[in-house]
Amino acid sequence: MMARARLAAALIPATAILSCLRTESWDPCVQVVPNISYQCMELNLYKIPDNIPISTKMLDLSFNYLRHLGSHNFSSFPELQVLDLSRCEIKIIEDDTFQGLNHLSTLILTGNPIQSLAWGAFSGLSSLQKLVAVETNLVSLNDFPIGHLKTLKELNVAHNFIHSFKLPEYFSNLPNLEHLDLSNNKIQNIYYEDVKVLHQMPLLNLSLDLSLNPLDFIEPGTFKEIKLNGLTLRSNFNSSHVMKTCIQGLAGLKTNRLVLGEFKNERKLQRFDRSFLEGLCNLTIEQFRIAYLDKFSGDDTDLFNCLANVSVISLLSISLGSLQALLKDFRWQHLEITNCDFDKFPALKLSSLKKFVFTDNKDISTFTEFQLPSLQYLDLKRNHLSFKGCCSHTDFGTTNLKHLDLSFNDVITLGSNFMGLEQLEYLDFQHSTLKQINAFSAFLSLRNLRYLDISYTNIRIVFHGIFTGLVSLQTLKMAGNSFQNNLLPDIFTELTNLTVLDLSKCQLEQVAQTAFHSLSSLQVLNMSHNKLLSLDTFLYEPLHSLRILDCSFNRIMASKEQELQNLPRSLTWLNLTQNAFACVCEHQSFLQWVKDQRQLLVGAEQMMCAEPLDMENMPVLSFRNATCQLSKTIISVSVVTVLLVSVVGILVYKFYFHLMLLAGCKKYGRGESTYDAFVIYSSQDEDWVRNELVKNLEEGVPPFQLCLHYRDFIPGVAIAANIIQEGFHKSRKVIVVVSQHFIQSRWCIFEYEIAQTWQFLSSHAGIIFIVLQKLEKSLLRQQVELYRLLSRNTYLEWEDSVLGRHVFWRRLRKALLAGKPQSPEGTADAETNPQEATTST
Repeated sequence: MMARARLAAALIPATAILSCLRTESWDPCVQVVPNISYQCMELNLYKIPDNIPISTKMLDLSFNYLRHLGSHNFSSFPELQVLDLSRCEIKIIEDDTFQGLNHLSTLILTGNPIQSLAWGAFSGLSSLQKLVAVETNLVSLNDFPIGHLKTLKELNVAHNFIHSFKLPEYFSNLPNLEHLDLSNNKIQNIYYEDVKVLHQMPLLNLSLDLSLNPLDFIEPGTFKEIKLNGLTLRSNFNSSHVMKTCIQGLAGLKTNRLVLGEFKNERKLQRFDRSFLEGLCNLTIEQFRIAYLDKFSGDDTDLFNCLANVSVISLLSISLGSLQALLKDFRWQHLEITNCDFDKFPALKLSSLKKFVFTDNKDISTFTEFQLPSLQYLDLKRNHLSFKGCCSHTDFGTTNLKHLDLSFNDVITLGSNFMGLEQLEYLDFQHSTLKQINAFSAFLSLRNLRYLDISYTNIRIVFHGIFTGLVSLQTLKMAGNSFQNNLLPDIFTELTNLTVLDLSKCQLEQVAQTAFHSLSSLQVLNMSHNKLLSLDTFLYEPLHSLRILDCSFNRIMASKEQELQNLPRSLTWLNLTQNAFACVCEHQSFLQWVKDQRQLLVGAEQMMCAEPLDMENMPVLSFRNATCQLSKTIISVSVVTVLLVSVVGILVYKFYFHLMLLAGCKKYGRGESTYDAFVIYSSQDEDWVRNELVKNLEEGVPPFQLCLHYRDFIPGVAIAANIIQEGFHKSRKVIVVVSQHFIQSRWCIFEYEIAQTWQFLSSHAGIIFIVLQKLEKSLLRQQVELYRLLSRNTYLEWEDSVLGRHVFWRRLRKALLAGKPQSPEGTADAETNPQEATTST
């Protein structure tokens, strides 16, 4: 009790001090990279934390409450390179706020309702390259004080309230500006005067994004002789007519990349007039991309005539029907068609096309031959295409093909050995269904092939000459297939240059002893998710260059001691996790090897035993070799002995104070009690005990002698010993003062539990409960035994009224008098002065 009081006295001032501290002084930021990168997101900060080191280079303060940024606010971080102040409720940025940040390259102010931005707010940012001011209530570029940021490369002011496209004169001071994002503003009209500064900067390599602005008009000649690296206009026009007019207003523009169309979730045009592309004849374009335009009107006879000289064409989610009308003399070198709606596969005839990407397109199931004599790169993945008699140069109309991707399609029937495609270096069939691959040496002519992926192609390999001819192959992926009799045969004889081999999920149970003999250059081998029963290291002995071996998710139990010496010396990474290891003495040498090779074995801590049953799911590293020297009888006896000793020790420890009480009851059981009652109460209820309980009982008639810890405990004796020896052993009864503080006090509950034992051991003992205040049942139920006792037994309730006091003291004295030896004199006094005894306060 005394120690509890001292602890409370020490905690009160400490709590008061902590309550005065702001959260930012002690809420920790996440240390991403020590002394370099810190993340302080959503910490309810009102100022910059003081505990961020001066060497910090990346600081994320987003989603806090830094409403006012004053002068030199970040001068404590001179090494800062990236600063994120997104959504910090910033309203005011004063002059020289970022002064001293000479190395800052990226500043993000997204989502701040800025009301006051001083002209010198960005002074001192001599190295700034990227400034993001999205959603900052900006209404004009003229009011944005960035004219001195000569190193600026990227400016993003999207999602603001900018109405005019007029580029301020200070843009002439930004010679390095490469990207200007003005998307999702309020720009409606663009005039010649707006881009006058661009006419003065012919060498500026600027990419401009005006998407999601409600454009109505572009003055003709505005962009004449202006050169841009890129221009993006997506979801800008409310009608095809406006779109056509605005594109005509771009006449004379020279741009490396032009992007037109709409966004998937921002569709404005109900119907698309193909004639808008006519305006592109007056532009000089190197790369053209059009996205999310459908419901075309008219045919496609001359749709792309104005784009005949473009090098790169990209079509995303548009409805064309076909591309049959494309002329052979189009100079396209790169054509990308993604997620478009075609009636049939386009039979192209483009003599200059070198790269053709046709992916994720709808409603096409049959491949049609095309004539692309210059084609080197062909990507046809994810189209659900079927191929019959694949593949030869007649299918693609070229003998120059180096890259061919037919993955994620339907059925591909191999009918030729890639005749005329001898220059192929990359071939991908994954997740397509290959047929007739065992009928002949399909890859015989591909002597230049370096990458082959036939993973998950539903093939069962029977033909041992399947990879004949692949003498230059470096990477082979064949996961998810199967082999005859679940045996990996010697099929890699000619793959002497192979460096990566993936055989995962092939249901392998055995591997031929000569399967890897010719793979001396192999560096990575994946044998995971198979059914191998042992780690046969003789198999991997010829792999002199092997660095990574994955044998996880198999059924490996162990490996013989002599075999463990055969692993290649070059091996640096071995994964044996998720196997069925037998942690028995029979495999003691293997289990010891696992412990000795922790640096080699990745995830050695996750290697678990599968047997015997008593070690199931236990780490392999927990196996002890010493156990193999002990007999089962000795182990059993030892275990039983340890358990018994542990149980006895726990019982003695748990019931130590109860045993002390029992011993005391035998010692003091026949003697007279020194006190009438020992009072158990919370220190926070001490005022009531002193002013009410002690005053009325010890000064009343008859007087009762109470045992109180602050007065009657012997100094120098342990608190628990005082409670038992002075409190319980020398008292007739126990008074328990129950309150909310009592229930929440561990010391009070401890004393109450000892009181229960004391009542059980001492036949004349009794516990009197006094409830000081009404208690919530939910709180009382936290102490189950106390709740039951109060529910089943009569207790006293304190009521601070004249009648309540009278009844309370009369009932309490009566309870204390029970069993108390009384002298005739004391009895007489009690009988002649009843009024005094019951009304004393």
